[in-house]
Amino acid sequence: MNHVRSSADTKPRAGRGPHLSPLIQGTIGSVMILLGSYAIGWLASASPLNRYPLLIAIRTEYSGVITGTVVLTLGCWILFRAWLRLGQQLAGWPEGSLAVVKKAVWAWSVPMLLALPIFSRDVFAYIGQGRLVAAGQDPYVDGISTLNNWFQLGADITWAESETPYGPLYLNVEYWVNRLVGTSPDLSVLLFRLVAFLGVILCMVYVPRIAALHKVSGAKATWISVANPLFLISFVASAHNDSLMVGLALAGTYYAATRRGVLGVVLIAASIGVKPITLVLLPFVGLLWAGSGASWGRKIRYWVYTAGLVGIIMAIIGWANGYGFGWLTVMLGTGTGAVVFAPVGALNSVLSGALSTIGLPTDWLLPILKLIGRLASVGLVLVLIFKGKHSHLVQRMALAFSALVILSPIIQPWYILWLLPFFAVTGIRDDWQLLWVYFTTAFFIAFGAADQIFIWQFLSDLDPWVKHLSTGISWVAMAYLAFLDPRTKPLFAATLPARLRRGTGSVRRDPEVPTT
Repeated sequence: MNHVRSSADTKPRAGRGPHLSPLIQGTIGSVMILLGSYAIGWLASASPLNRYPLLIAIRTEYSGVITGTVVLTLGCWILFRAWLRLGQQLAGWPEGSLAVVKKAVWAWSVPMLLALPIFSRDVFAYIGQGRLVAAGQDPYVDGISTLNNWFQLGADITWAESETPYGPLYLNVEYWVNRLVGTSPDLSVLLFRLVAFLGVILCMVYVPRIAALHKVSGAKATWISVANPLFLISFVASAHNDSLMVGLALAGTYYAATRRGVLGVVLIAASIGVKPITLVLLPFVGLLWAGSGASWGRKIRYWVYTAGLVGIIMAIIGWANGYGFGWLTVMLGTGTGAVVFAPVGALNSVLSGALSTIGLPTDWLLPILKLIGRLASVGLVLVLIFKGKHSHLVQRMALAFSALVILSPIIQPWYILWLLPFFAVTGIRDDWQLLWVYFTTAFFIAFGAADQIFIWQFLSDLDPWVKHLSTGISWVAMAYLAFLDPRTKPLFAATLPARLRRGTGSVRRDPEVPTT
């Protein structure tokens, strides 16, 4: 952990010209994301906003779509730079830093609460699943294409025949949103976004608390994870329910670690009720509840307590909504397709290409690689459950969670955000580890900004061009921040080994005091 700077270090220094506080700069970036979303963000066909004259003008003209792409992409990178600068100016993490980081989270989130969905349109699938529940159908069996006008409410066609991967508790959330606002897509998105933002708030509360248990700066951990621009875009602008899953999991972990095990397990069960992937945390939560120095008999007893309590809670929820343990069947059977930036997906792409060139079939390859990846992840999880110090339990939990994600054939950008808070609370060093956070955050911002752009079909010839435009802006922005910006390039150089940064004259610390 970094040492707190001396008072001499915190005296303001003349900069290289006028500049804005990171809080203000990030808010400007967030407002630009908001404005850009109205040109290229996702809207349901049935949304009344499609008939709003200003939106018609900017969403149906080449100039509006191009301008929106530029504004949104630049806004992402201004927010990214503000995040870097905030961490730079708070280096040493003195007293009061956590309050500044929390203020940044609020300032950067509020504009995005009013944005059209960007980077993903999964929030529209939540609307369809709420309609399924309201219609008395089983989302663990039926896809949303069984409903009338499902496509008009904005869901991607990939959801048409797909069972829901979400837990039974979140189905209740989807149902109550449907009951409150009916099929209004815009009000539904707003309510789902507020639910997602509740998850962000939970993360903001419990990340510093768990960090304190590990003698890690809560301000630094919150800056790395919750104030992270990818975190805010994915969990506020995109309205992903993953934020609620992670927030509840962190809360449960904190209470289990502080020997309030029943409350901790109830919160973990709620997290599983949002997305069942957090089942992997249960063995570690049981160990936290058992306490340091517990005998194997006590550990087994607390595993039984943990599993039994979660089983009872999930059975009650399943009985109440009538879906039983259908979520478990879906979870064990999901996982179609692959992406090239997942290790399993990349290996499948390389081997498929090689086999195709020599005329051999490849349809068997991905299922085999998926099975190998799943077995390997289970093996790693078992090793991490039984091997390691009690003081490293949360870190072992993070590694087990990572094994499931990394060895899956599909890694979505927001999957990385499941893991980041758990690593942040146990300490991320200011070397290659922090550089990896910078890199993955930047990569997935660039990917999301270009990949998920809404364009009307009659402008489809513009689609590849604006994606190339967004990607180009992102590459230029990344190069500028890493190699040219006099304020941010020392951050990247300082994470490199000493032999690689000799002669750069880079110093990581920036003694400016942020304007708050």
